[in-house]
Amino acid sequence: MRTNENSRLHKLICGLALLLAITPLVYGQVTTPQTTAVERNIQSIPNGAKLKFKGVVIAREGETFRIRDRNRTDYQVLITDRTSIKANGGFLRSGKKYPVTEILRGLIVEVEGRGDSQGQLVADKIRFDESDMRAAITSDTRVTPVEENQQRIAGQMDELYAVAAEARNEATAANTRINDLDEYDVQENIAVTFRVNSAVLSPEAKRQLDDFAAKAATAKAYSIEVAGHTDSTGSEAKNFRLSRERADAVIQYLAVNHKIPLRRFVTPMGYGKTEAVADNTTAAGRAQNRRVEVRMMLNRGMSQNPNATPVSNKP
Repeated sequence: MRTNENSRLHKLICGLALLLAITPLVYGQVTTPQTTAVERNIQSIPNGAKLKFKGVVIAREGETFRIRDRNRTDYQVLITDRTSIKANGGFLRSGKKYPVTEILRGLIVEVEGRGDSQGQLVADKIRFDESDMRAAITSDTRVTPVEENQQRIAGQMDELYAVAAEARNEATAANTRINDLDEYDVQENIAVTFRVNSAVLSPEAKRQLDDFAAKAATAKAYSIEVAGHTDSTGSEAKNFRLSRERADAVIQYLAVNHKIPLRRFVTPMGYGKTEAVADNTTAAGRAQNRRVEVRMMLNRGMSQNPNATPVSNKP
């Protein structure tokens, strides 16, 4: 017994000595210790170079998103007002156009564009299959198990299966709410309310949105999350539809009246009656629940004041 213990202790000491011996050699080869693994994997595109490739969206940050191809190489893609975003069409028909807000994490896309001075790909065209869009939306809203969506992607693109699964699991764990991600701070947070069965903005709601837009006009590297809600009256299907219509009304007002680019908005979501903030058994509580929450989120790495204290996530 004593012999076996001494033998194991001897092996442990030898192993530690070997580790200490090779550590200086390993670190001596690292020239940029501050560079993260993610940064090293991003492929810089030469300025003006034309490129077309297919991959899966693994991150979305305002007007940019990160895509990973089948060789596990990451590219940073910039969306502009001139970017054409469509689903692939069938025989003798063109594909449906989509707004920039529909570029979801986990969506398989084909991107065509040219490099800029920042090493990003400025997208001229973005194309995807309707089936992949449905799969990404399903995952984003947590309607069906994540495993079914993983199988759908696996049947189309071999090695992208693991990447899409990782992105979808991360999105589900965060409830698809960007303000929960560590790299964002919620800078502004308002809630506008609506009348019963209405998606029309009141004068008070417009005033709140005007103040919100004025603050957004001076911000940089920001995204806007818009989430619609209802009270408990009415059917579930009606409430989901009405909550999305309310979110769309807010986005339309900010985009049309204050010229906020659509690429700034995260995909709007209608939660129906599922996230009440007040008692639905009282008139006052139901009035509070008929709301749209609007949040401006700043990217810590790109904002001028990354150490600012974030506001509460609840209105």
